[in-house]
Order: sequence, then structure tokens, then C-alpha cells
Amino acid sequence: MSKIKPAPLLPDTLIGGYRVVRRLSSGGFGVVYLALDPEGQQVAIKEYLPAALATRAPGELLPKVPSDKLSLYRLGLKSFFEEGRALAQISHASVVSVLNFFRENETVYMVMNYLEGATLQDFIVTARDLKTQKVFRESTIRSLFDEVLRGLRIVHQHKMLHLDIKPANIFITDSNKAVMIDFGAAREVLSKEGNFIRPMYTPGFAAPEMYRRDSSMGPWTDIYAIGACIYASMQGFPPNEVPQRIEKDRLALALTKLRGVYSDNLIEMVQWCMALDPLSRPQSVFALQKELSREGERRYTKLTVAEKMRLQLDTMVSSDLKKSEQKASTEVIAHGARPK
Repeated sequence: MSKIKPAPLLPDTLIGGYRVVRRLSSGGFGVVYLALDPEGQQVAIKEYLPAALATRAPGELLPKVPSDKLSLYRLGLKSFFEEGRALAQISHASVVSVLNFFRENETVYMVMNYLEGATLQDFIVTARDLKTQKVFRESTIRSLFDEVLRGLRIVHQHKMLHLDIKPANIFITDSNKAVMIDFGAAREVLSKEGNFIRPMYTPGFAAPEMYRRDSSMGPWTDIYAIGACIYASMQGFPPNEVPQRIEKDRLALALTKLRGVYSDNLIEMVQWCMALDPLSRPQSVFALQKELSREGERRYTKLTVAEKMRLQLDTMVSSDLKKSEQKASTEVIAHGARPK
């Protein structure tokens, strides 16, 4: 039986002088509301409310946290508060603006600019469904991630990491600006300290070091996620997650299919960002920005007939393997057997 998610605050609830209008979204770590400030201006308010640690009945204000989870809840709360304080010091068009943050109702609220538009994920799904050769033009991808990297560089200069960069956390405003939202510092603290059954990172976009408790993270961790986002913008789908890549890495094969569609430079840049070894990736956003801006060196290498045939065979073998695995899995379920 699945755990019931904590109930969001009701419309017209007052918190810190702000009036809740409605819930905008909710995830495993909190709830985001549309609210009005004392002057009647729209803002977005994010409430720290990790579903794995707290419950809340409809109509209530205070989260209920079991005593055995209280220390972990407070650890995440502290990290969320510090994240709000750090973000409030950053003023950049590509980083979500934190206007205020405060403690109330035994939790923390982060008040941000209310953005109108859609996420990069929304655009990818729409573009993918059109079934054109390119999900996005290369010039669009380069322009978009140039904006994102400008913001990320400022974040890293403030000794912060985003730790949850993915298309759903890159917001494209109605005024055509790319903005990074939903930083993951509190999520990462809880992932490292808590013993949760479900991972707290996003498969496909999380770097290998996020899977290990003892590994150090840095700018290279966010850079892996940037590479994965560019990949998704080219392919229309996220890349394979790290455990699959460690078992059999098909990244190069998947990118080979895009030769001639996107420049060799862009394809090589994605491979560089998504190296499984952190030391083999760009070590700073600046290094990646230099590569992204190399306008004059774009080559488009088309596949030879032999390469196309090899690629087709590899794809067929991969597809057959997947089908046989699915068939074996179905037979196990059908006979009630349990794999050892």
C-alpha cells in the first residue's frame, strides 16, 4: 500500500503575510503554490514538505513527523533554509529569483518570482510528437544552453551546486528566457543521510557520483546533467541511467545516429559532459562555455553505408535482446516463479 502524500495548504491560507491561491505542483520534497503578496502581486512559494518524512491531513498547517525521522527532517529543513538564503544573494536572469524565505508552521517557505511559460520538458515532448528529424535546431540548443550556463556559472561562483538539472527544471518563460528552477540541495542531503528505498535523484540526468555516498561532487556533477539535457533536446528522450551505462554503455551508439543531423562538435560535447569518470568531464562551466561557443568549427560527418548497416544491425540486436528479456520476464510472472 503506497504512502499517502501530505495534503497541500488550502486556498486562502495565510503564511508569512502571503495568501495561497492554489497548488501549482508537488513532488517528493515539497509543494509549490501560487500566492499573492501583501501588495496583491503574484509569487510562487515553495514549502519544504518531504513526503518520505512527514504527513499532513487536509486543512491542517503543521506537518507531523515521527520521532524517529525528526533529526533527518530537521537536517533537510536546515539545508532548504540555507539554500533559500544563498539563492536570495544571486541575481541573474537564468536563476530563479528568491524574494524571501521564512520559518513558519514548523517548516520553511521559499518565496520566488512567479514565472509564466513552460518547462523544457514540455517543449521536448511537444517537439518529439511532431516526429521530425530534429527535435530542436542546433542553433536553438546552443542558444538555450548558453543562457543556462551563464546562470549556472554564477551559481557555482557562489559555492553552490544545483544537483537536479533536468528538462523539467529548466523553465522557458513567455518572454523567451531560460531559467533554472527547483534546486536540489536539501534533496541531496536527505539522499546521503537517509536510508530511502527510492532514489532521490532523476534517472538519466544524475551523475555517477550521486549514486555513491562517499563520492565528492562539484561543478562536474551539474555538467553531467547539462550534457544529459542537451542529449534529451537532441533525441527527444533522456539518456540511459548510470547503472545501465555501467553495465553496457550505449551512449556513443545513440549519438552516432545523430551524426549528420547535429554537428560533430555538439555530439562530442555531450559525450565529454557525460563521461562516467568525473575527471574526464569539463571541470568548470567556463570550459564548457568555450566549447559551446566554437561557431567556426562545426563539421557534419555523415555515416558511410557500412556504418549505417552496422548501426542497423546493432539496433536490431539491441531490440531483440530487449524483447527476449521482456518475454523471459513475462514467462516468470505467468508461471508464478520467482527469480533467484
